[in-house]
Amino acid sequence: MSNPSLLILPGDGIGPEVMVEVRKVIDWYGAKRGLAFDVSEDLVGGAAYDAHGTPLTDETMEKAQSVDAVLLGAVGGPKYDVLDFSVKPERGLLRLRKEMDLYANLRPAQCFDALADFSSLKKDVVAGLDIMIIRELTSGIYFGEPRGIIQEGNERVGINTQRYTESEIDRVARSAFELARKRGNKVCSMEKANVMESGVLWREVVQKVHDEDYPDVELSHMYADAGAMQLCRWPKQFDVIVTDNLFGDLLSDAAAMLTGSLGMLPSASLGAPMANGRPKALYEPVHGSAPDIAGQGKANPIACILSFAMALRYSFDHGDEATRLEQAVEKVLADGLRTADLLGEEGVQPVTTAEMGDAIVAALDTSA
Repeated sequence: MSNPSLLILPGDGIGPEVMVEVRKVIDWYGAKRGLAFDVSEDLVGGAAYDAHGTPLTDETMEKAQSVDAVLLGAVGGPKYDVLDFSVKPERGLLRLRKEMDLYANLRPAQCFDALADFSSLKKDVVAGLDIMIIRELTSGIYFGEPRGIIQEGNERVGINTQRYTESEIDRVARSAFELARKRGNKVCSMEKANVMESGVLWREVVQKVHDEDYPDVELSHMYADAGAMQLCRWPKQFDVIVTDNLFGDLLSDAAAMLTGSLGMLPSASLGAPMANGRPKALYEPVHGSAPDIAGQGKANPIACILSFAMALRYSFDHGDEATRLEQAVEKVLADGLRTADLLGEEGVQPVTTAEMGDAIVAALDTSA
């Protein structure tokens, strides 16, 4: 029986640095837990543009379609701002999401006890926070047509179209309800049904899916702007939040900062099951490429490492090993080790990107 396959796309900025630390963890699982992966590596984003004149080659896209999971670092940077929109680094990531049909983006917002003081909110509001935002990823205003900038009379007009079909809403709603059954059994659906017809349809379809197939799951509806306010007021009222592409982008970044640092948060983008039963999947940290600190050993690799933990759980059916890795991260943080984005407390030990990766592997050793 062949090993599960994993395509690594380090990308730009700090992406290659944090991915080196993930490779240490992957190697540890192969050596110490008998979980070997067939790992390949390729280019995406600005790195792909520099080498091939495109942010994602057709060959790399074919690889992504054929493997069991893709692990991506980060894309983009100021040096690419002058490029035409069609070849900007981010277009490579969007192509992966669209052509792999990764319609459900899972973004956990979990606050480790050791970092509760880093949140901009009071400690009692965020301590123990563990919520999941499921963002629809392949439709909505980022992909709707018509779109573009046109001339009307003596001025230009920017156009983007918010568009959702019933089936697109149905499948992401089912993802939310299925996940909720494994967590707190509670879903809050967020839209703007008070001012947007797409929001009206969203609410109706989510309610229908719930009533017909998931009546055991507690369902509530909330306008997305009110949801943003409630995330800041008392985030622990939520378990699973499901929302559209635009609102999911905004709300998940807001939730990310409740935990203290974007450098801590992973994500998973899941699609329909393949022939082997595994969902098509791409895993990536929520943070960007941070080119201002690239190459300086300041980057926090934890979000990328935790993205691999999500791969263990959702693609490779090793939830116990994912928990082992998450607990190793928690131990390292409890021991006071901090990368540059998490400094500020007294009594902590500053570490480099590589030292943080080594410490997490050492913590895994104590758990084996």
